Amino acid sequence: MSKIHVIHENDAWTDPLIAALEARNLPYASWHMAEDRFAAEGFDPTGTPPEGIFYSRMSASAHTRGNRFAPEFTASVLPWLEAHGRRVINNSRALNLEVSKLAQYAALEAAGIRTPRTLGAVGREATLRAARQLGETPFILKPNRGGTGAGVQLVQSLDELATILDDPATEAPLDGTWLVQQYIRSAEPAITRCEFIGGRFFYAVRVDTSKGFDLCPADVCEIPPDDGDSQDFGFCPAGEAESGAAQEKFRIIEGFHDPILDRYAAFFAANGIEVSGIEFIRNEAGEIFTYDVNTNTNYNTRAEEQAGLSGMDELARFLGRELEQSESRRKAA
Repeated sequence: MSKIHVIHENDAWTDPLIAALEARNLPYASWHMAEDRFAAEGFDPTGTPPEGIFYSRMSASAHTRGNRFAPEFTASVLPWLEAHGRRVINNSRALNLEVSKLAQYAALEAAGIRTPRTLGAVGREATLRAARQLGETPFILKPNRGGTGAGVQLVQSLDELATILDDPATEAPLDGTWLVQQYIRSAEPAITRCEFIGGRFFYAVRVDTSKGFDLCPADVCEIPPDDGDSQDFGFCPAGEAESGAAQEKFRIIEGFHDPILDRYAAFFAANGIEVSGIEFIRNEAGEIFTYDVNTNTNYNTRAEEQAGLSGMDELARFLGRELEQSESRRKAA
């Protein structure tokens, strides 16, 4: 029986999609790419994949959940599926971009999408040289392969960068590559995340960044509200928070439209990305800088309930259509 095969490494992020698939009575299979839950007896690349469609939700941040090699394993499985002509949503090209921000920025710039100036470096001395070459402070230091804001820091000076790099508590980037990135000053502490499903724009969400870099919209990733204790929520990448009443961290923007959406759609089509959240920040002059592409996107329930939308339901609807079309093609062959 043909199914929707969901390739992932995190049940907590995938369970809402599974619930949406079950609500539509769509057949599915969960391919958890870690903990011996997929190919428990070994992956045989000479075998034949099952029938159906395959949706990759593999995440660059898998290592932060103990699934260190899940992306690498997936990088072997996706070409096998593609070689057998299976319908793969967020294909091997998409995965390549998911796990490397430098690759993302190169692809975005090639598509005419502006990114913050970013220099990649391996090792302490090269990272310091990159910061000197950038020639401005403050700047952002981040790992090339991260996820959910892991390892992202605002650095005020070269001396501070040296201190960070020399600190034994500083965790080295997973692939050894540091990014030294231009700091974009925004008029407000917020970024915009645009959600695309099936290659089409679904909605944009305003994300309050005043409490740090963890911008994952999944319900299980939400930072608890500040109750006035001394917990450090980290630096806001879009400027200082204004005083006043607390706001929802995620808020869907009604009627959002911008010419950047057409460029995003073209970028996704050229790079095998069909389901994604893509994030940008506006500087004080109103110019857009795109800085992150998430091919393993999540949705915030509270924001969606307030807007009367459901990303997972729309995604399930899209996957159901793709399964039906795949079956029609297979039977006609």
